[in-house]
Amino acid sequence: MDAAGSQVADECAQQAGQNQNGFITTNGGNLLCSKIIHLITNNQVKSQVSKVLHECEQRMYKSVAFPAIGTGQAGQSSAKVADEMLDAVVEFARQKSVQHLQTIKIVIFQKNMLTDFYESMKKREDSDSPTTESWLSMFKSFFWGRKQSPEKKKFMISEKKVHLVTFQICGESQEKVDAAETWIKDLILKEQFENTISDEAIESFDEKQIALLEELQRGKQVTIQLLNKLSPPQIKISGISRDVCSVSLEVLEMVQQIKSTEEEQSKAELLHNLVEWRYPGSNHSFVAFDKLTNMQLEHAKMAKKLHLNVKIEKRRYKVDLNTLKATDDQGKTINLQRVIKDEGK
Repeated sequence: MDAAGSQVADECAQQAGQNQNGFITTNGGNLLCSKIIHLITNNQVKSQVSKVLHECEQRMYKSVAFPAIGTGQAGQSSAKVADEMLDAVVEFARQKSVQHLQTIKIVIFQKNMLTDFYESMKKREDSDSPTTESWLSMFKSFFWGRKQSPEKKKFMISEKKVHLVTFQICGESQEKVDAAETWIKDLILKEQFENTISDEAIESFDEKQIALLEELQRGKQVTIQLLNKLSPPQIKISGISRDVCSVSLEVLEMVQQIKSTEEEQSKAELLHNLVEWRYPGSNHSFVAFDKLTNMQLEHAKMAKKLHLNVKIEKRRYKVDLNTLKATDDQGKTINLQRVIKDEGK
């Protein structure tokens, strides 16, 4: 109030008896702002912040700056205040009706309070919905810039949008400001991790795998880069440590599935050169099964199984592996052929 000047103090005195919403509004006085909203302390921090935010929106203000309300003479816990203030800000920001208020600042001077506000933001990181950008991701974009779109390739993962958050650090000296900036950067770096997966199977990723990677990127606090022009191809995953680990496991599983599929196809190809199973086609001719079904039939035969279910022209058949007869769900039976090929030719 001393910095604002006597004019602001006089306005407060004039409006003190007119308070109806828990606050009064005066001119900015000597401060570098157009208006000052003075709150009547009632220990309901979230409610007070919400009222101020809606008042700013209604009056079409573009920005507002809060102190850590209630942590001074009111003696409230800075951790509790941080939770309530951030709850109010997040709820307000998610309203689709907000059009005018663009910038919300919380000015904090005490280092211990900064820790409490950071922890409150971190809790939101744990509980935030997949469609909401993380606070920590937005902080990172301020210090190191936005992620660049991956180099265009045969298949490309869409760039993840990162919203910009700006820190304004005030202190008694440049040395203390620099120390605070370093401390914040260190906190962010502790939450960040990067992992690179290299495997030739990545080159076989198609639209299905790319769609899965994009879904992982949307649902987790990570950025995924597909570098399939390198040898061997790579997938680089960076972001929040726990999400990087979980996404890496899922990517490794995708890679293993591709390798297993390619291995099965290779085995099926080799077996097809030795044995060919066939079913009746049109004009009394026989048609070869696809190579994977051919391998399943032969493996079942070698394992001395009695029956195997297969599909022939989109219809289900139960194959008797002793008689080589296949029967469909309506009881219709057809004869199959098992042809041993000459390995020497």
